[in-house]
Amino acid sequence: MALLGLLIDAFSLTRAGVARERPIPHDADAQDASRVHGRYDRMGIVAEIAAPVPETVELRHLRSFVAVAEELNFSRAAQRLFLSQPALSRQIRSLERLIGCELFRRSTQRVELTLAGEALLARARTLLTDADEAVAATRAVGGELAARMTTIWQPWAEAATDLDDLDRLRATAEEVHSRFTPPAEIAVTATVAGGVPALRLAAPGASDATILFLHGGGYIGGSAFGYRHLAGAVAAAAGMPAIAIDYRLAPEHPYPSAVEDAMNAYTWLLDSGSDPARIVLVGDSSAGGLTMSTLLTLRERGVALPAGAALLCPWVDLSGRTHRPPQDAPMVFLPETAKVLADAYLDGHPTDDPLVNPLRADLTGLPPLLIHAASGDSVFQEAILLGKWAASFGVPVTTSIFPVPTHDFHIFWSFLPAAATAIEQVGNFLRHATGTATAPADGERLP
Repeated sequence: MALLGLLIDAFSLTRAGVARERPIPHDADAQDASRVHGRYDRMGIVAEIAAPVPETVELRHLRSFVAVAEELNFSRAAQRLFLSQPALSRQIRSLERLIGCELFRRSTQRVELTLAGEALLARARTLLTDADEAVAATRAVGGELAARMTTIWQPWAEAATDLDDLDRLRATAEEVHSRFTPPAEIAVTATVAGGVPALRLAAPGASDATILFLHGGGYIGGSAFGYRHLAGAVAAAAGMPAIAIDYRLAPEHPYPSAVEDAMNAYTWLLDSGSDPARIVLVGDSSAGGLTMSTLLTLRERGVALPAGAALLCPWVDLSGRTHRPPQDAPMVFLPETAKVLADAYLDGHPTDDPLVNPLRADLTGLPPLLIHAASGDSVFQEAILLGKWAASFGVPVTTSIFPVPTHDFHIFWSFLPAAATAIEQVGNFLRHATGTATAPADGERLP
């Protein structure tokens, strides 16, 4: 906003300068000029000067202007900017045309600033300095955050390639999550959901809707306790309690053990009196795939479906056909790692079974889905494909892409702005799905 204010001030003063310096146009010229400078009354006097800043003025125009203003020589300014002199002249003429006034007096011997040019110069310098500092600060913060995420993920990335030492791998997963805590208002209590150990996470005043939270971890690691920070953040954002379950893990308990545990927890909620229209599922990473398997199994068995599901960086294609190397990302979830984890989970079960690969399934009748994808994530492509595939069957889908260079970025909600925004969107989606918030107007999308 500060940069915009400087730009508005700069052009307002520049146009004020032209009112003092240039002759008042008449007849057709006056009509043309009025579209640029403001209204002219019947006496030919400027009645309104501070028109909106032209949206097509670019920083390169201002850099060219400042260079010429400081050098008062087009040749030296062009050399300074590594431009040809004709290119520099075109940029100055474009800026003058966009502003609607002359910034320089030119002759064969000299170049001088007009009053309008003098009015623009100081503020243009300030604006360019502020813009450069803002870009530098943003790059520094972005690099710092990326380095922090890399440091946190590194132990897991190294351990996940070797399933021979499961204890070490699972301990590493818990170590990653131990860096974070749930929101302060979240109370955590142990419970049992249909024979499955679980944690209940809720803030005071939570609604009677319920989140069934399925944690990630490649089907071989992770826990409700470790993920209590993320489940708690989602519960706080949605204003409803979350039940995070400790489903059985591979390779000791391959498919369909995890799906059966999720099914048991869900039917326990129904048996406890919960309305399916007040239940939503949330799963991150591999649990995005587990969530889809649970929905498809519920539909296959004729069980009432929940109100919706949020899939956070979902890993859904266990065949690996859509997996790609991370793009500018910490090496968290390489295709080679994904294959090792998928083999451990499936234990020989076909990868094209629609119940384990929703990209091969008929998704007709599934509830609304919210799908989050990170632009640099190795599972980005399959997340986008899942959204398009679901929509082709008439499933209401909202797919949001976040400019983040890592997998499962939601776990960094406590320090990564994009993750905090994503969690807020998840909360909004869950409230709308369960009817605990006013539904969006027709045509309105979730934020």
